[in-house]
Amino acid sequence: MLTWLKPPVIRTGLISQDVAASPVPPVYPIETFFRNPSRGYFRLSDDGSMLGFMEPVVIDNQPERMNIFVQPLDGCRPVGEACRITSEVQRDISAYFWKGAHTVIYEKDFNGDENFHVLAVDINSGAVVDLTPFDGVRAGIEDDLEDDPEHMLISHNGRHAEVFDVYRTNIKTGESVLVAENPGNVIGWQTDHSGRVRLAVASDGLDTTLLYRGSDHGDFRPLIQTDFRTTVLPQFFDFDDNAFFALSNRGRDRLALVRIDPAQPDKEELIYEHPQVDLDGVGYSKLRKVLTMAVYQTDRPGHHFFDALSQERHARLQAHLPGYEIAYQSSTQDETKFIVAAYSDRTPGSRYIYDAHHDAIHKLADINPDLPEEHMAIVRPIEYQSRDGLTIHGYLTLPLGREPRLLPCVINPHGGPWARDSWGFNPEAQFLANRGYAVLQMNFRGSTGYGRQFWERSFGQWGLEMQNDITDGVEWLIDQGIADPARIAIYGGSYGGYATLAGITYTPELYAAAIDYVGVSNLLTFLNTIPPYWKPMLEKMYQMVGHPEKDRQRLEATSPALNAHHIQTPLLIAQGAHDPRVNKDESDQMVAALRARGIDVDYIVKDNEGHGFHNDENKFEFYHRMASFLDTHLGRTGNPAQTTRRNK
Repeated sequence: MLTWLKPPVIRTGLISQDVAASPVPPVYPIETFFRNPSRGYFRLSDDGSMLGFMEPVVIDNQPERMNIFVQPLDGCRPVGEACRITSEVQRDISAYFWKGAHTVIYEKDFNGDENFHVLAVDINSGAVVDLTPFDGVRAGIEDDLEDDPEHMLISHNGRHAEVFDVYRTNIKTGESVLVAENPGNVIGWQTDHSGRVRLAVASDGLDTTLLYRGSDHGDFRPLIQTDFRTTVLPQFFDFDDNAFFALSNRGRDRLALVRIDPAQPDKEELIYEHPQVDLDGVGYSKLRKVLTMAVYQTDRPGHHFFDALSQERHARLQAHLPGYEIAYQSSTQDETKFIVAAYSDRTPGSRYIYDAHHDAIHKLADINPDLPEEHMAIVRPIEYQSRDGLTIHGYLTLPLGREPRLLPCVINPHGGPWARDSWGFNPEAQFLANRGYAVLQMNFRGSTGYGRQFWERSFGQWGLEMQNDITDGVEWLIDQGIADPARIAIYGGSYGGYATLAGITYTPELYAAAIDYVGVSNLLTFLNTIPPYWKPMLEKMYQMVGHPEKDRQRLEATSPALNAHHIQTPLLIAQGAHDPRVNKDESDQMVAALRARGIDVDYIVKDNEGHGFHNDENKFEFYHRMASFLDTHLGRTGNPAQTTRRNK
């Protein structure tokens, strides 16, 4: 039986009040849902004198791309003219932050290959330095060294494609000095508050060893050993730079915040554990040297506060912005000014500068003012039982102004698969609801956040029990009377794309249409084409997905491309040519297998994209094709009595 978490609902009674009684909203253009914000991604300089943000701009007659601007601040208010400091034309800038008051650091990749470079821009001179100018190399920030104005710690796999070393890099000259060489099995590094590399996570693929050293010059020694099912994930050092905090599920089912003394590594001091779900992360104040909050997700985002000031600040912000969730996105070093996001399930919301000293906020921008909040759909947390008794949590988005009965529906399993769907504004779900579709998202077994046992139930279950969890969600949506059995589509990306293909391969009678977005189609070839920097974790992948030799029969049986003779459902496939995670061959072989049977497949390939479409022009084309495809195959009136469904 379908259970509403907030608020309780008697079948369709309350749904009829808050959905069917609402007026049918206007149909908004696809571009309105998916274009980049006209101004967003706000960040404060360390001293609060400057504001950074991104805007889409046209350079050299190329398509609009998100580039970085900076502008002086007078208190909380931008003053003077904004100055553009980057000139990227191939792709949107993926991320950036301030280094001090005069330098901006940003990352970019090429055609979606995820081989990110790290670049530094001097906002006064405009000089740009590529700090990692290496072809085919993936780089990232290990520590921004906020107390060192000229250096950062950057890791990259330039020495060996499969492992990442750490370098101290001069942001003005690009000169790098090796500070931690990877012996070949380290998959993660952790610095202390002085920027010294003190912890390393080593793995042979199955077993993990946490390594520790007392300084940045000594040898690492083994501290904690676990198998891959057990997590001890360092977060940051205690403020004495000796003990450290970690998210750990040693001896428990859920990730909790613990403090570990290297002198007694097997004795964890429990700081906070949520009674139902894993913790997602924890924050601290470097200025005040205290823990601030832990964050988690039940049906909605949640916070646990460790200190009174953080709790009071959050309460004051909530009073300024009632009815919205609040997220902190940037702050000054003195922690007096913050960039704050206020959002809900019906709007991506607005961004503000908050002056904590004066308890004052100044709005910087509405992220998408062309989508009125009252015209967007409510996202309802739901739960249902799987056929083998697991509780599956998820979200249901129902179109406004329509009776929630016999609706066309889109089933939308998430990617990962070891990730989860969350409550909030989802432009895809809102775009579909705006066009009259109900959208069901479920956190099938293996989804993160629900503890170790729930995660482990996914091992070896691609196309099997994981898929059954999706099928069971479709069945109870039909049983509730919400879904028209003749007008159900399935759409997903990455693992969700695999689940889409598996759905129309193994339960073809359930779906009238399917859309696979950068999805896996053949588990054998997928495991052979992972990026080189995933290879240290390959044995773990074999345990969680399957071994290409030991489990070959199962992998063949659960690979849609090898069982394409079962597929009759109309199919749309979208793929980035430079996808490093799901090789283009995954889509190519699926298309070839179907076309060999004379089945037409609508296939979109973009040469300037990777794992998902990020350039606006490609996003727009994809969603226009999706809208037309769904309208063709779900827009007609179905007769539920004529639909044969698989018996459970």
